[in-house]
Amino acid sequence: MSKEKEKVFAVFGLGNFGQTIAMVLAQRGATVIAIDNNAEIIDACKNKVSTAILIDSTDERAMAKAPLDDVGTAIIAMDDMETSIITTMILKDRGIPYIICRAVSPIHAQVLRKIGVNEVINLQQDEGIRVAKRLVTSDVFDAVAVTSECSITEIVVPALFVGKNTAAMALREKFNLQLAGIMRVVVSLDAGGNPVRNEQLLFPDQVEKLSEGDILIILGKNYDIEQFKESV
Repeated sequence: MSKEKEKVFAVFGLGNFGQTIAMVLAQRGATVIAIDNNAEIIDACKNKVSTAILIDSTDERAMAKAPLDDVGTAIIAMDDMETSIITTMILKDRGIPYIICRAVSPIHAQVLRKIGVNEVINLQQDEGIRVAKRLVTSDVFDAVAVTSECSITEIVVPALFVGKNTAAMALREKFNLQLAGIMRVVVSLDAGGNPVRNEQLLFPDQVEKLSEGDILIILGKNYDIEQFKESV
């Protein structure tokens, strides 16, 4: 994905969750194309994002004309299962590099993964802010300054190290960084069969292998952190 496309997002479905993601992305400097089939919602959003388009995302002909050529990431935030699946398939045909889709049930999530969605989420509105911040900061969740030169930073584990142990990253040896902990999201089902997300804070010696989606909590100088991010 080109650097230009990395900052161009299309958000489909402007309910509470979709609007939250669209607004936070826009506030953080991203180019945001907001799409919904409700004229009132589009009118309310048009001055808050780069472009707001009134369109039925399940209409293949209309979607073929939509200005999506520069989109690097599409976020499908609608609640209706059929609409989200059809929209996903149309976007796949359009060649969108990265597609994130909200799932409303375990079956919905399973179908989405089978048709090639890059990331499936099941989050409420307040967590939409976290998703938007992660997307616009290139896999960096948050950073807390310790001094003017040092920070504690949360970074999604690079794909290169998924399935490997923490020593494989050689953070201290190569980058003079300290791995303070690992945040891992575990999804389980409640009594009603609904997915429940639980975050676990693990220490490096508790993790045999890094998993996709793990968040590394790294302490070090800002320069060294940037060097690590650029190298992977």
